[in-house]
Amino acid sequence: MNAILKPILYEQLMALPEHVTGEILNGELQAMPRPSGRHGLVGRGLGFNLSGPFDFGRGGPGGWWIITEPEVHFIRDMEVAVPDLAGWRRERMPNIPDDHRFEVVPDWVCEILSPSTAKKDRVVKLPIYARYGVQHVWIVDPLAQTLEAFELQEGRWMLIATLKDDDQVAVPPFDAVAFSLADLWA
Repeated sequence: MNAILKPILYEQLMALPEHVTGEILNGELQAMPRPSGRHGLVGRGLGFNLSGPFDFGRGGPGGWWIITEPEVHFIRDMEVAVPDLAGWRRERMPNIPDDHRFEVVPDWVCEILSPSTAKKDRVVKLPIYARYGVQHVWIVDPLAQTLEAFELQEGRWMLIATLKDDDQVAVPPFDAVAFSLADLWA
């Protein structure tokens, strides 16, 4: 019976209004309003600082796709996450999907915390990312002005960096080019 309900959840997700982001996490439909302006500013700053050198190869190694709010299908239409940003090495995903479903597991995801999503991002989504083999996760907290970087090691998250305020960000998998964390708080 549960297998029958899951496709119905995806239909419900697709029917959500445009101003709502939906995910299916551990068999439950999660819906949240669009993020705040501060959240969007942090996402824009991360995208700007990572896309140039890592996505486009401007001043950096290239070889990545950096995408804002992709709909990641760990199991098509049944386990669906929408991280704030995600990155794929182009050798693993040579082309962007034709539709909205990203079915290749990202190499990196970033969650930008807000008071309404912080618990879900840490308690629900981090274990899902580990289960499906995402290798790197960054958690950015705009209010505390921090970035925590995690690396998957033997199926568990290992904290590899904690940065604050205006620290330089040169953290795997994007350690080839540094930028100031302060760029995100402007």
